[in-house]
Amino acid sequence: MATYIDIEQSRILSVPTDADIYYPEEDGKPMAASDLHREILTRTIDALTEHYRSDTSVYVSGDILMYYVEGVPGKSVSPDVLVTIGIGNKRRYTYKVWEAGKVPDFAMEFSSENTYRNDLSFKKELYASLGIRDYFLYDAEAKYLRVPLMGFTLVDAVYEPIPADARGGVRSAALNLDFHVREDGLGIYNPVTGKWVKTRAEQEAAARRKAEAREQEEAAARKKTEAALEKADAKILQLQEEIERMRTRR
Repeated sequence: MATYIDIEQSRILSVPTDADIYYPEEDGKPMAASDLHREILTRTIDALTEHYRSDTSVYVSGDILMYYVEGVPGKSVSPDVLVTIGIGNKRRYTYKVWEAGKVPDFAMEFSSENTYRNDLSFKKELYASLGIRDYFLYDAEAKYLRVPLMGFTLVDAVYEPIPADARGGVRSAALNLDFHVREDGLGIYNPVTGKWVKTRAEQEAAARRKAEAREQEEAAARKKTEAALEKADAKILQLQEEIERMRTRR
């Protein structure tokens, strides 16, 4: 007996599931355009990670492949910095929007000679279409963007520029943090605490400096006290000698 195969049914049964689709963890592109980019980028991610350390619902990452269409590995992008609130800070190898349940709330790109045009066009349009609330651009060399730091926030599905405040800060409403261009690179200011956001290493270094300063102050205080005691002992000895001389005169 001849065997007949329903071609359409066969196609349906052979449709691959998401588990059968390969989503690469790397795109083969360098993390940063230069050593300066990498240093500031790494510090920015570390500072944001430390800022949200006590809030385990917040995920901070950077240079991770984000897949935004299920089943289509070609639909991916790799933000230099991203922050997503409410999905948990577990370790991820890729960011699949359909698994995370949402797109990032904040994305940032470090623009260079090779990327700034794409950052201002394709990525800006893509992030807006995906619904990423705040999109920031930073030009470490201050050569390629109109201004070194640019911020955009989503208004009616379109990115609107965020004006700098009187201190030059550009606020991300999604994070409630102010980003500043400083002499040492990119600074992040917390308007709630009134302090600059620091990495763990910077906090530990500041704590060491504070401890060293306290030790120096205590050492100086001890030295001052010892000098005062020595002076008092000398004065007492002088008085005793004077009393002894007076006795011998009698």
